[in-house]
Amino acid sequence: MLSSIPDDTFPHATGLAAEIVQAHSKEEDLVLWASWFCPFVQRVWIALEEKGVPYRYHEVNPYKKEKEFLQVNPLGLVPAIELRGKATLWESLVLLQYLEDAYPSSSNSNVTPLLPEDPIDRAKARIWIDHVSKKIVPAFYTFLQGQTKEEQAGGREKLLAGLEKLVQAMAPSSSGPYFFGPHFSLVDISLIPWVLRFPTVLKKYRDFELPTDDGEGDVWKRFKEWEAAVASRQGVLNTVSDEEKYFGVYKRYADNSTQSEVAQATRAGKPLP
Repeated sequence: MLSSIPDDTFPHATGLAAEIVQAHSKEEDLVLWASWFCPFVQRVWIALEEKGVPYRYHEVNPYKKEKEFLQVNPLGLVPAIELRGKATLWESLVLLQYLEDAYPSSSNSNVTPLLPEDPIDRAKARIWIDHVSKKIVPAFYTFLQGQTKEEQAGGREKLLAGLEKLVQAMAPSSSGPYFFGPHFSLVDISLIPWVLRFPTVLKKYRDFELPTDDGEGDVWKRFKEWEAAVASRQGVLNTVSDEEKYFGVYKRYADNSTQSEVAQATRAGKPLP
């Protein structure tokens, strides 16, 4: 979902993520076209790691919109998946659903399911993924891009309100730490890339911290249990680069100078692309 990134952006993943990129450098039928710093990419990358799907990682600088990449996604946005000889697909939530449909656990017991089997729970997953995408993610950018104290306070309030509503829908922690209790799912994946940026990007540029009290109904205690469990999963850790490398990208959001399509939509008060 990023389209206009200056050339001084660090060009590749670092830390453990760089090792994972190297491990996925050989040819495969599925190619992930990605930018290491993009949280929308990270959603799909985590799903691939969690499900154990063979893939090749291909780094893209979407600012350059090279012809080769535009043949994969004419919009020039990451993430995108190329299925050799079959199709090209894009949009992070579409790709998450595709991976779940194309690699079901019912046909391979070694593949991790990322949606519940029960149709009602699957519908609930889609409801709360939609909430993450329409309420929490936009609030993150509103907060980060806000230039006045009033804009930042409004963004922070929306972010916390969106998180609180999601946590209230989570299974009780006694059943397990994830949204569905014991089962890690696409709901968790849809949110965690932005939460990983709370103590780094939002702390550095907006001095953001979660409420220190447990909150009404222990909502913040429950959220922190969720955060700790999800952030420590190996499939998540495998997609994380060195902390300081993210700051150059997000500084341009913090001073509201970036021309990414996400930033432009945020400034215009429009839905994110």
